[in-house]
Amino acid sequence: MNAPVTNLAGLDLRAEIDRLRKERNAVILAHYYQVPEIQDLADFVGDSLDLSKKAAETDAEVIAFCGVRFMAEVAKILSPQKTVVLPDMAAGCSLEDSCPPEQFAAFRAAHLDHLALTYINCSAAVKAHSDIIVTSSSVEKILAQIPQDQKILFAPDKNMGAYFNRKTGRDMLLWQGACIVHEAFSETELLKLKMQYPDAPIAAHPECPAYILDYADQVGSTRAILEFALTSPADTIIVATEPHIIHQMQKAAPHKTFIGAPGADGNCNCNMCPYMAMNSLEKLYLALRDLNPRIEMDEETRLAAKRPLDKMLEMAAATVGQGDVGRPAMAKAD
Repeated sequence: MNAPVTNLAGLDLRAEIDRLRKERNAVILAHYYQVPEIQDLADFVGDSLDLSKKAAETDAEVIAFCGVRFMAEVAKILSPQKTVVLPDMAAGCSLEDSCPPEQFAAFRAAHLDHLALTYINCSAAVKAHSDIIVTSSSVEKILAQIPQDQKILFAPDKNMGAYFNRKTGRDMLLWQGACIVHEAFSETELLKLKMQYPDAPIAAHPECPAYILDYADQVGSTRAILEFALTSPADTIIVATEPHIIHQMQKAAPHKTFIGAPGADGNCNCNMCPYMAMNSLEKLYLALRDLNPRIEMDEETRLAAKRPLDKMLEMAAATVGQGDVGRPAMAKAD
């Protein structure tokens, strides 16, 4: 049994969060990149979109999303009738920050013949200017349904876009955004680690630069990395994504060794997401107590952002080779 975690004038935070979860009829979501104590008390732990879909299926009146702002926005887009709180509204995302809505709208307007595929790590306002939202697990299947001669712009992650350009032979026009966490991995230090553990496969997220992905034995979403780590026959696995996902790996496969890919200083501390770290048990307690900070969104933006999300869900469920798409109706670019 976990010992009480106290603060805020000696409160047992776990007990208080459980009390408020019941009183508020709340569901608590935790992304894989959250600290272990938040993962362990959440109702669901997972990828951002999967969490929002699961929350939408519950009868909860309140969603407490322990993640970053764009993730909580997606929960609100899919569950407009629910109250959605984020423990710290300052928990943003470097990819979201790299793609301001006004600049993205201008970029779209300058390339009107391009289909806008936009990675889910962006603001609701950018989603509203997009044709199809993609996740790291769905982008390849969606690309397979788009004619080869259709011009595509991909935002905001240049590393992910470049990876799928190489893998699929596409020539997508790339927005020059990147994740500060995945860019912090060091090729030199990774090679040193690989020399220590020559039989250890490397699992990497496609947000990593090519100089990391080129050494990966498996490239995929956080869930795909977790599944690979658990099913691989290897006893030791090197993980090139935010290291808090290792908590779930260790819980599911305690007999294996999981090593976070190193940063330039030879360790992985610099690869912990500073935005994810803004959440805490104290802030989660306060968010449930006060129902604040709350995600608010005007209905016009929500519906405009939901359209490309719905298109992704439709295409992700389709059989590849059927229902190939051309250019959908464009979102307003002003």
